[in-house]
Amino acid sequence: MKDVLSYLKHRHLDATKPVLLGTVSGVASTKPALIRFFDKKVPSIAIITTKSFQVDVNPGNREPVICETEAGCFGNSVGLRNPGLEQALYELRTLKRESPLRAVLNVSLSANSVEDFITLVQAFDEVADMVELNFSCPHASVGYGASIGCDPSIAAQYVREIKAQTKECKAPLFVKLTPNVEDIGLIAKEVMESGADGLVAINTVGPIVHIDPVAQQPILQNKLGGKGGCSGKSIYQDALKAIGAIRKACGPDIPLLGMGGVTSGEDAARLIAAGADAVGIGSALGTVDQRDWSAYLDAVKAEAEAILQYKHPGTSSASASFVAKERQMAYQKHTVTGVKPYGKDTVILTLDGSLDCKAGQFAFLWIPQVGEKPFSVAHNDPLSFVIKRRGPFSEQLCNLSEGSSLYVRGLYGAQLENPVTEKALLLAGGTGVAVLPSLAKQLSEQQTSMRILVGTSETVEGKALLEDELSLYGEFLCIADDGKPGRVLDVLDDLVLDAEQACYLVGPEIFMAIACRKLLGRGMASERIFLSMERSTLCGIGMCGECACGDRLTCRWGTFLSYDYLLREAPELVTYD
Repeated sequence: MKDVLSYLKHRHLDATKPVLLGTVSGVASTKPALIRFFDKKVPSIAIITTKSFQVDVNPGNREPVICETEAGCFGNSVGLRNPGLEQALYELRTLKRESPLRAVLNVSLSANSVEDFITLVQAFDEVADMVELNFSCPHASVGYGASIGCDPSIAAQYVREIKAQTKECKAPLFVKLTPNVEDIGLIAKEVMESGADGLVAINTVGPIVHIDPVAQQPILQNKLGGKGGCSGKSIYQDALKAIGAIRKACGPDIPLLGMGGVTSGEDAARLIAAGADAVGIGSALGTVDQRDWSAYLDAVKAEAEAILQYKHPGTSSASASFVAKERQMAYQKHTVTGVKPYGKDTVILTLDGSLDCKAGQFAFLWIPQVGEKPFSVAHNDPLSFVIKRRGPFSEQLCNLSEGSSLYVRGLYGAQLENPVTEKALLLAGGTGVAVLPSLAKQLSEQQTSMRILVGTSETVEGKALLEDELSLYGEFLCIADDGKPGRVLDVLDDLVLDAEQACYLVGPEIFMAIACRKLLGRGMASERIFLSMERSTLCGIGMCGECACGDRLTCRWGTFLSYDYLLREAPELVTYD
């Protein structure tokens, strides 16, 4: 167990010490593979914080749960979505058993009772270097988060009782404070005098209703009437003020992790000068491509150290070059121009306008007050999406009529970077066929000869979905399931394959995993097999971590990943029993 208290104490008083940067709860380091990513590939991160775990599984709120109404200014109402104690503890045990972590692991915890907090602290003590009690979430259900942290007597009582019942625990206990109070210094002092080992501040400001500039309607959805916390650049001054107030109230000795809207090295330096011993970077990571996170954070750290040691203002900022200047979650209004049913539960939705979508990219569709989801673009011009009825939101999409308004944001992901080959096999199952037109166009421009196999549960007038377009690119074969899902995979057993060709797979993950096994058995090279990993994502910009495949976020890297990468970094996605 790392001596976290000694590691952090008094760093704000010594400008010669290296600046400590950390991730924050609920942003970026939300999955075990992403924790490992920060530990192994981002050396400037000294403290890695998990999402807030609860005793039971919490599915959180329905999308949209993250929004950006101004560049770098976010609203969020994820609703403490997490896998629950049992699964989270299993994952962290596995992570630390594989190899020790270089960085401090800060396990964030949330509960609405002292008893549940005690259960969580005791359970995670074996894997945590420190634990963070979330007394601050502004959009959690009644009894959680800020419901505790806004009242100094309740917060102090919680700390006293938790400390009394967890004396055997080794991990120091930090309390995360909300800025949405009249006197954060008073609450900080009460919490520390009640036995907390350190403090974390601040969580998001608010909640408020976030109105989309185009639709002029609330974006987020929850039981709070669409309210959500504010994060990003807009809350930096709140964080600076809160850190100063906490340090003034509690004195120089308490370990204090500061965060809230930090984007640059100058921001970090000013927060340390105000009293923070370490600085958390959260929403800013949503403005930087994941492939640049390490270089960006290196720049933030170097800039902050230079400012603190040499006492000069940050006149130039290398970190700024990595930060997006425009809104990345901006919605564009479109009008439905066509609703064409295909079979019993699929619709081809056509909109006015166009998108220059490449293979590996996707967009979000949003109906205000109903929801949003990510979808592959089936056609760029006219802009078209294949919608299959699966739940309440897709049902509403399928029920749209010509003239209806629909909002689109994106594109997200990156274009597939593939080896140019003479031949390629394209294999898709179900509505995954929507990915193929942009892929086939790219391969056609590379002068690649294609064979296209599509498996389907139904055809209309003897044709598969998008068959007319796809058949223009090469030999096209549709295989009906005929009561056996994935029957098209049987064709691979007898297919003549060229070991030098490439194979591109689209469909459910188990469908692609079986296809990989068959292709490898036929002598295909693993680096020439590409899978379209269309994982669920809540944001599209790297904040939520939901689309992680190994340590890569498909919303940044693109949906196509090679089999050899997945086998090495995320074998559970390409193997099955």
